[in-house]
Amino acid sequence: MNTETANAGIADHEYLTFTLGAEEYGVDILKVQEIRGYDQVTRLPGAPEFVKGAINLRGLIVPVVDMRLKFKLSQATYDDTTVMIVLSVAGRTIGVVVDGVSDVLRLDPSQVRAVPDLGSAIDRQFLTGLGVVDERMLILLDIERLMTSEEMGLVEQSIAA
Repeated sequence: MNTETANAGIADHEYLTFTLGAEEYGVDILKVQEIRGYDQVTRLPGAPEFVKGAINLRGLIVPVVDMRLKFKLSQATYDDTTVMIVLSVAGRTIGVVVDGVSDVLRLDPSQVRAVPDLGSAIDRQFLTGLGVVDERMLILLDIERLMTSEEMGLVEQSIAA
């Protein structure tokens, strides 16, 4: 598949960029509700390791996913730079913990490449492509597909369908 075919129908798009370890990721800015410092979470019994627990966000109970654990990166440390991105996906509010937020970037279709099949901790179905900005490479996540996937167990499948 060439780049033009991969990008057919994709318009300029804005992404919130964030870091996990040494890698930089991007999520659709329209899915981002807010960015906040990391708060202590209440652990939920029986939840997968990557689901850190839940927080009370202005009266709304929000599940919190540590993306470092989900993507099997090195064990995370929680400090003053740890950030939580609050997302709105499939009508549900979900918090994701990341190392830090970088900026908002607008990518045009010529800056988005197809994802090569390299085998990684992230299933290709959860990636929309690789963004190229100058010397930077962004891993563009399909955050809605990831958060509504059955393995995450965060959103009722009837809602996600």
